[in-house]
Amino acid sequence: MLSIRLFEQRVKQLYRAGEIVGAIHLYIGEEAIATGVSEALRRDDYVFSTHRGHGHLIAKGGDLKRMMAELMGKGTGCSRGCGGSMHMFDLSIGFMGGNGIVGGGISLALGAAFSAQYRGTDSVAVAYFGDGGMYQGVLHESLNLAAKWKLPFIAVCENNRYAATTPVAKAAASHDFSTYAAPHGIPGVRVDGNDCLAVHKAAQQAVARARAGRGATLLDCETYRVEPHCGIIPDDRPQEEREEWGRIENDPIERSRRRLKLTQQQIAKLSAEIERKLDEAVEFARQSPMPHA
Repeated sequence: MLSIRLFEQRVKQLYRAGEIVGAIHLYIGEEAIATGVSEALRRDDYVFSTHRGHGHLIAKGGDLKRMMAELMGKGTGCSRGCGGSMHMFDLSIGFMGGNGIVGGGISLALGAAFSAQYRGTDSVAVAYFGDGGMYQGVLHESLNLAAKWKLPFIAVCENNRYAATTPVAKAAASHDFSTYAAPHGIPGVRVDGNDCLAVHKAAQQAVARARAGRGATLLDCETYRVEPHCGIIPDDRPQEEREEWGRIENDPIERSRRRLKLTQQQIAKLSAEIERKLDEAVEFARQSPMPHA
């Protein structure tokens, strides 16, 4: 979680300095979800990400140097400098890329789940999407097929309460998205998305179910993104709402620190080591060549 947080803060700095261009969608505040889910996965499991995907790749074991190079459009990037923030890939760790289309990765993950089952492996496929993805027909088509064929498919909704700038209250009749699973005959689990251990427990159960051939699970992870939707859109969310979610006791990293009884000194030591790796990643990216034509 700390690696994701510090990586995103560094990306924000580089974006403001003009070293990273294009739209960026930061994962700050949502780190517990990708971390908790990925800790339940193996290297040969598949992850399909979203436009807000840096945290997903880091949690799955992505290389910070290649990620930074990709953000800077360099040929050493994980997508050879041609994908940028929303389209990072690393097939060596089962990271099947981000997707700029809302809910666009859901059916792709279903295909990977079918492939795993067809080939007789016990790999699972995870599809991340935001609350805006809950309104897409492709989600329900995919849940239906995953249930019918008992595919090793895990749908993870990162419910940060906003689809870009549209509040979930204005778009959804029900705010408990876990109930969307019941009509398809699969488990739906609502979990505190800022509690890493709670997310991990729910993910472990979903993964175990999938590996055992018992089919899909839908996880509804409630969270809140600290940053605006992206770097080019003003943040017009209510000030009191942002202040409430910004309280230190709601921060996923602070909550885990307290539960694990880590001292501030231990966190500072970890942070210093991560910052050193980020310095190396930035320098690697700066010195890397541009992509070949």
